[in-house]
Amino acid sequence: MTNYDFDIGVIGGGSAGLTVTSGAAQLGAKTLLVEKEKTLGGDCLHFGCVPSKTLIKTAHVYHMLKNAKKLGLPQVDVPPANFKHVSKRIKSVIDIIQKHDSEERFCGLGAKVEFGEPKFTDEHTVQLNGKTYSAKNWVIASGSSPTSPPIEGLDKTPYITNREIFYLDHLPKSMIILGGGPIGTEMGQAFNRLGTKVFIVDRADQILGKEDKDMADEVMNVMGSEGVVFYLNASIEATKDLGSEKEVIIKDKAGKTICLKAETILIAMGRSANTGGLGLEDIGVKFDKRGVNVDKRLRTNHKHIYAAGDVNGGFQFTHAAGYEGGIVISNAIFHLPRKTDYTFLPWCTYSDPELASIGMNEKAAKATGIDYSVWTEAFKDNDRSLAEGEKVGKIKMILDEKEKPIGVQILGPHAGDLINEWVDVLNGKVKLSTLASAVHPYPTIGEINKKVAGTFFSPKIFSDKIKKSLKFFFHLRGRACGTDICEE
Repeated sequence: MTNYDFDIGVIGGGSAGLTVTSGAAQLGAKTLLVEKEKTLGGDCLHFGCVPSKTLIKTAHVYHMLKNAKKLGLPQVDVPPANFKHVSKRIKSVIDIIQKHDSEERFCGLGAKVEFGEPKFTDEHTVQLNGKTYSAKNWVIASGSSPTSPPIEGLDKTPYITNREIFYLDHLPKSMIILGGGPIGTEMGQAFNRLGTKVFIVDRADQILGKEDKDMADEVMNVMGSEGVVFYLNASIEATKDLGSEKEVIIKDKAGKTICLKAETILIAMGRSANTGGLGLEDIGVKFDKRGVNVDKRLRTNHKHIYAAGDVNGGFQFTHAAGYEGGIVISNAIFHLPRKTDYTFLPWCTYSDPELASIGMNEKAAKATGIDYSVWTEAFKDNDRSLAEGEKVGKIKMILDEKEKPIGVQILGPHAGDLINEWVDVLNGKVKLSTLASAVHPYPTIGEINKKVAGTFFSPKIFSDKIKKSLKFFFHLRGRACGTDICEE
């Protein structure tokens, strides 16, 4: 029996890697964690989820101050935002969370933490900082990085990505965002609210391409009303560095050339898996442009080597990476053949209003060719939503031909929190009748979940057939108010 230095080695200190490291170490496995950056936490903590949501909150409050009159308050003369102060707050939030993701904490759990850039020398061994470390099992959790698209002139034009945007030394006067996905949408709205003139360019005919167009268009309409300018169905021809300004040359659907100029360019056109430099090709681990190839147990073609998180080319969400970390622990530590199941994996774009989803939307249902029905409720009909001045958005429930829910989309206030009830309902196979009959506190925005389920049952419960049966058996006498009386 071969003696290895560690039971399990983990490459990458982001959500997937930290989940595996924490779980394995606490279960008694001798664990090594290797991170190429100077601190643990991964992209989410330092360049993604945490700083972006902190920035979004700041921008939301600033927006509310500027629009205080809408809530019956005196109009406030709000001074310009100082981005140095905004960035300082972002860093302070990261520092607090960093303590939870510190080397000291993981050492306390029993894991050895090393920093540097590892490279496989064989299927069980990596070389790191002039030393070699072997492990019985390895987990590749090296994450992803923003993609630099092949645009003419981009290599000579300064631009930023999500790695730089939260640490700018001043608020840009103007910004061209290439890409209308979640990052482009969230950052576009946030910077626009802080005072930056924002242009968003995308090749598709909608922003948030994975979402249903009717939902995405409502987000775009809100952003447009706030001042964001969109160029959709547009191809990006070239970029130029003009010194104090940057130029982006695009062509619209009709072939017309448009020249956009702004102080800053933000690239938000997707991400690529961090597979380079690990020596994967030298040990025969299969990977492609999307990422490391894995089976449903997250094993590579070498069964003792796993890949979890963004690097395997799947869902690029922090919670998906954490979930996959748990799958790896089940297989590598408990030796239980647990497989991934993304059927009801939720996600959310933190625009205002938020757009949250779980399961299939209409776009996905149409692609699979199944028969489905759609049930909706609008936030303008929710009492609490009206009290808070939130009138935009709706909940959309998708049912299959057996009238079972296969997906839910929520566009509205706190949609990311509201979708959690559907995580329980769908994953727990809770009946719609149970949700419809459950008591929700009033007045809450969460009542909309109960209401959409009730809307499905209303035509069945209050049908003419039911009324006739009740009238026959219980001698009910029908309407108390005739149409002619009520319409005086």
